[in-house]
Amino acid sequence: MGNYSIFIVEDDPWYGEILEYHLNLNPDHKVTRFLTGRECLDKMYLKPDLITIDFTLTDISGDKLYKKIREIDPAVPVIVVSAQENIAMAVDLLKMGVSDYLVKDETTKDLLWNSLIRIKENQNLKKEVAFLREELGQRFTFEKTIIGQSAALKKVFVLMEKAIKTNINISITGETGTGKEVVAKAIHYNSDRRKNHFVAVNMAAIPKELIETELFGHEKGSFTGALSRKTGRFEEANGGTVFLDEIAELDLSLQSKLLRVLQERELTRVGGNEKIKLDIRLITATHKNLA
Repeated sequence: MGNYSIFIVEDDPWYGEILEYHLNLNPDHKVTRFLTGRECLDKMYLKPDLITIDFTLTDISGDKLYKKIREIDPAVPVIVVSAQENIAMAVDLLKMGVSDYLVKDETTKDLLWNSLIRIKENQNLKKEVAFLREELGQRFTFEKTIIGQSAALKKVFVLMEKAIKTNINISITGETGTGKEVVAKAIHYNSDRRKNHFVAVNMAAIPKELIETELFGHEKGSFTGALSRKTGRFEEANGGTVFLDEIAELDLSLQSKLLRVLQERELTRVGGNEKIKLDIRLITATHKNLA
């Protein structure tokens, strides 16, 4: 029995058989064929890996069927196979999110096979990314990253556990080499934000005149040499965590801008007017006592 499930929704039995035979040439495929959209929707609980649908079914149009499939499983890729060479319709469907639009002709089988290969490669990459993120999260569990049983370290663990359960901003103070970034990563990768970016910025390594554009980004033409729009580190980390190491090196004027970003949860790129909403956790670190 195959382990890659494909649904074919085709009301022409002869054409459906052709597609089924072609896709079954790969022994890893398990192909299930339906004559109507309703039959397909009734079997969506089987969690197919891919669906091909004819646009002109007897009971429902392809665009409506696609919307219903999306309501049940937003992630499953869908390929539309149609006898209609309607470019506008194809563009609309692709904008809606279908993975491909194929016209029924003598090249359809080959195009379908190529599209399937591309989709499977993309799915495998997504699985690999999810796996690596999970591995990264396990790598930064407390037990594996910070070893020790002293009273001071146990106190740090308690504070880290509290931080993980909230979205509060965090300040870490400690001498150089004591593991401030390790603590920041452990908090991020054990929190609800672990699936999003952890962006680390060494403030001491960035020239003062470039820090603002590095953090907040800039618009094209905002200053000499700004040949294109630049996304800042805060935007890059949206949904995740920004770690600003050596925060004490930040100029006082930029500290006030940073404070406003944290209060308003929005920023404006240098030279721009658009307000960009942010959902970030800020972790700062310094070897100085700022109290």
